[in-house]
Amino acid sequence: MGEYGVALGQRVAIIWDSSSPIEALKELVDKIQALVGADNRVSVENVNQLSQSAHKESSFDVILSGMVPGSTAQHSVEVLAEIARILKPGGCVLLKELVVTDSGNNSRIKTAAKLLTALTLSGLVEVKELQKEALTPEEAQSVQEHLGYQGNDLLIVQIEGKKPNFEVGSSSQLKLSFAKKPGASGKPSVDPATAKLWMLSANDMNDEEMDLLDSDELLDSEDLKKPNPSSLRALSCKEMGKKKACKNCTCGLAEELEQEKKSSQPKSACGNCYLGDAFRCASCPYLGMPAFKPGEKILLKENQLHDA
Repeated sequence: MGEYGVALGQRVAIIWDSSSPIEALKELVDKIQALVGADNRVSVENVNQLSQSAHKESSFDVILSGMVPGSTAQHSVEVLAEIARILKPGGCVLLKELVVTDSGNNSRIKTAAKLLTALTLSGLVEVKELQKEALTPEEAQSVQEHLGYQGNDLLIVQIEGKKPNFEVGSSSQLKLSFAKKPGASGKPSVDPATAKLWMLSANDMNDEEMDLLDSDELLDSEDLKKPNPSSLRALSCKEMGKKKACKNCTCGLAEELEQEKKSSQPKSACGNCYLGDAFRCASCPYLGMPAFKPGEKILLKENQLHDA
């Protein structure tokens, strides 16, 4: 096993974000490509476009996220869940993230403990912290530029995790025996004294020492009021703050989003399309085209026009 836990012939995904220096990203891609060999076994994905890359389940042996030197990446719950989905059973995740020592100072940035918990809840096992290191002056400047945060309570933590040796949704038959043991009766035995405690007879109803509640006294005047019909109306997708329309949407958001999609022009979501296929997302309309200069006008065929 080589550096970063990568071996020859493995499929590797490198996940980067907007804070990743381009030259450092290129160097990391070249290094990993040399370790795994040719045949396009390295995939480079932007953290914000990962869920739209349409990778199949169990696609990668190793995933490196936030490992570009100088990166101050943040991983949302959705990103961690997608990483666990596309990782092969038994595969390894190596991740770096900016953390705070005290969560009370900045709720946007997780503590190391919360990051470990988030990785575990995403479905990974054997999650452990490998090292912590202080920020370099360049990384501190990057945090200020991309996150707008200044403070002396920041660290970069490196964490490793693995996917269990089974896929999500897999099943296994349990060996259960329902045969009766010799001498065992059909019903479990009950202590008569315990059973008597739960018995209420007609004589008990007339006992002055019995404290029974009147069910009508459990309701107050607010409980008896007829609800306002407007309060029973289901909220629309927009009122609930959703950015995506629900299945079988009836509030009009689905039609509005479809119209926006038709009128929108194709654009680069990651900003690195010009570097070549090694740095393009799986859904990039420039796939298969040679690298070009930033700002250079590129003509796409009609069948290539979709969102990057």
